[in-house]
Amino acid sequence: MKLRYPQDIGSELAGSFGDLGTLLPYVIGAITFASLNVTSVFFAFGLMYLFTAWFYRIPIPVQPMKVIGAAIIVQNLTAGEIAASGILMGVILLIIALTGLIDNISKLTPKSVTMGIQAGLGISLALLGVKMIKSDWILGIIVMAAMLLFLNSRRFPAAIIALFGGTALAFGLHPELSFPSLHWGISVPHLVIPTWHDYYRGFFQGCLPQLPLTLTNSVLVTTVLAHQLFPQSSEKVTDKNLCLTLGVGNLMGAPLGMMPVCHGSGGLAAHYRFGARTGYSTAFIGILFLLMGVFLGSSGLQLMKIIPQAVLGGMLFYSGVDLIRPIKVKDNNEIFVFAVVIILSVALNPGIGFLAGVPLWFLLKKGWIAI
Repeated sequence: MKLRYPQDIGSELAGSFGDLGTLLPYVIGAITFASLNVTSVFFAFGLMYLFTAWFYRIPIPVQPMKVIGAAIIVQNLTAGEIAASGILMGVILLIIALTGLIDNISKLTPKSVTMGIQAGLGISLALLGVKMIKSDWILGIIVMAAMLLFLNSRRFPAAIIALFGGTALAFGLHPELSFPSLHWGISVPHLVIPTWHDYYRGFFQGCLPQLPLTLTNSVLVTTVLAHQLFPQSSEKVTDKNLCLTLGVGNLMGAPLGMMPVCHGSGGLAAHYRFGARTGYSTAFIGILFLLMGVFLGSSGLQLMKIIPQAVLGGMLFYSGVDLIRPIKVKDNNEIFVFAVVIILSVALNPGIGFLAGVPLWFLLKKGWIAI
C-alpha cells in the first residue's frame, strides 16, 4: 500500500514543520541536561516519524513525552534512566493494546471527558505559546500577525513564513546573533543499555507519572481528533493501533538513545493547521531529522537552536486554538463535566482531569448527584 500522493506539496512541506513548537524545546532541553547523544535522538525521531507516516498515511505526530521531558530537567534523569523509562513505557503500552484494556478504557470514557482534555490541552498550548512569545515581544507580535494573514493561504504557507521569515527577522532585529558553524561528517547513534538501578528511577520518576497523560492525550484524544480532521482517511487511527505504534517505537528507539516519544492531539492539530494532509508531511520531517542526525550530529542541534522561541511560540499558540475550535458540547451534564475536566487539565494534569471526569460523569448519569 502506497502513500496517497499529496495535492499540494508546498502545504505538506509547511505542515511538516507545524509541531516544532512543542518538539524542539523538549528535545533541546533533554539533550542539554542529560547529555543525550544528538545523533541518537534525531536519528531515532526520524525513524519513528517515517514509520508513523507509512503506517497511518495521515500526519500523526511524533512528540517527546512531556512529563518525562520535565523529569529530565527537574529530577536530573540520566541517559540510562531515560532509556529505561522508554522501554518500560513501550512494554506497558503493548500490554494495554494486546490485552484489549485500551478498548475498555475508551468505552468507559465519556465524550465530555475527552473533549475537556482536548480543550484543556489547547488552552495549555496557547498559554505556553504566549509565554514563549514573551521572550521577544516585538518579534513575536510581528510573526503572529503575519501568520494570521496567511493561516489559510496555500501559496504562502504560514509555517514557512514563520520559521524562515521569523528567523531572518530575528537576525535583523538582533545584530549580535550569529549563524552557527556547521560541521559535516558521518555520525552514528550510541547504544544506551540501562542498568537495573536505572529501571527503578525510570519507572517512578518518568514512566508512572507519564502514563495517564499518554493514554489520554496521545491515544484517546488523538483518535477522536484524527477522525474529526480526516473522516475519510483515518481508519487506521484507533486507540489500539496508537498504543501499538508507541509501544513498538519506544521499545526499539530507547536503546538507540531516543528520548521517549508519544503521539499527541496538539501535534496533530499543528500539522493540520499548517497544511499537512497526508503522511508525506511527517515523512519529510522524518527524513530531515535522519539527515541532520547522521550528517550534522551536534551541529544539527545548533542549527535548530537558531529558531527563535518567539517564532515557535506563535506556531504553538495557533495550534492550541485549533484544538479548541471543533469542540461542541450539548446538555448541562456534559457542559459541567467538560468544564471540570478543562480546569483540572490546565491547572494540574490531563490525567487528573481524566480520573476525576469519568466518575463524575457516571454519578451525574445515574442521578446520584445533580447540578
